[in-house]
Amino acid sequence: MAGETMTPRQAIERLIAFDTTSRNSNLEMIGWIAGYLEGWGVECSLSHDDDGRKANLFASMGPGGDGGIVLSGHTDVVPVDGQSWDTDPFEAIEKDGRLYGRGASDMKSFIAVSLALAPEFLARGLKRPLHLAWSYDEEVGCLGVHRLIADVKARGVRPEAAIVGEPTSMEVVDAHKGVSGFRTSFRGVPAHSSATHIGVSATHAAGRFIAFLDDLFEEHRRRARPDLGFVPPYTTIQVGVVEGGSASNIIAQDCMVDWHFRAMPTDDPAGIEARVHAFLDDLGETMRARHPDCDIATERRASVPPLRPDSASPATALALALTGANDTARASFATEAGVFQESGFPAAVCGPGDIAQAHQPNEFIDLEQVEACAAFLRRLMDRICER
Repeated sequence: MAGETMTPRQAIERLIAFDTTSRNSNLEMIGWIAGYLEGWGVECSLSHDDDGRKANLFASMGPGGDGGIVLSGHTDVVPVDGQSWDTDPFEAIEKDGRLYGRGASDMKSFIAVSLALAPEFLARGLKRPLHLAWSYDEEVGCLGVHRLIADVKARGVRPEAAIVGEPTSMEVVDAHKGVSGFRTSFRGVPAHSSATHIGVSATHAAGRFIAFLDDLFEEHRRRARPDLGFVPPYTTIQVGVVEGGSASNIIAQDCMVDWHFRAMPTDDPAGIEARVHAFLDDLGETMRARHPDCDIATERRASVPPLRPDSASPATALALALTGANDTARASFATEAGVFQESGFPAAVCGPGDIAQAHQPNEFIDLEQVEACAAFLRRLMDRICER
């Protein structure tokens, strides 16, 4: 059976044209990928989110049974709101050996090259399974991949290795930090700004919390581990969004703080959370001592485990062999590789593009990186195909 053929460049152009910003549905893009693969006789399985607006796609080529290699990536991209683009972010534009567009590096190019080369894998005759795993909502906390992996396990598939194609400039990353994200909401008691004896300020409480997080971050910075290869070489804590109050002469009733930390694999995320919750418990008691209506609530919004280095990992060994490299790198950003590893599937990160381009206006990928990714996957063909 012969379906549509395309070059990696053409596939990248097609995928960038889908606006799969995380707030949107990805079903149009997933439907196109499924139709393309099914045109080559490849069966696709979809697992949807609770609302049915988004879906993961899992497809297998070659013989059935255990083993095989997973090529994994996420279909969603971050917003372009407020960014100054020189071109249409959802149209791939080539300039000076670079292809510009949202997702060009993070990470539609890896998906596109994998899809463009799928007919070659099939034509050469796979002697081991090759699995394609494309997820939703990675950018908002690696939400979709958990359901994807559960679906894979339910189907009785046990891959031997997963290669997650996040942008690493085709270096092999065998360890990365985890990320834990939260929203903490403060409830105070409003009053005229002159009546601080009866009002309780939610913004003041939030300010004390932010100062505590900054102090906690400094503790970790002082315990830096440059020997582990991470940049920066310590657990980071960051406040991203603060919203609260209505006027300068009104004691604020509400304030919200979005914050997260990115833990080194050597640090204990549970221990960091325990420190934070102990501080918030004490702060809440202080606020309620002034007025019983005060409250502090924290909601977990993201939880991505770190990818821990494993000298015996078949995924790392495979990726090193395919790149020809002798050494691995470390990443401070989180990926779905940590989720694969935590679920019992060895994983490594290796993909085209520079992480410095991720989430930026005028995001681009060097076309040399696209070629390097295609060469990487053709070397994979040499290992798992008949000829």
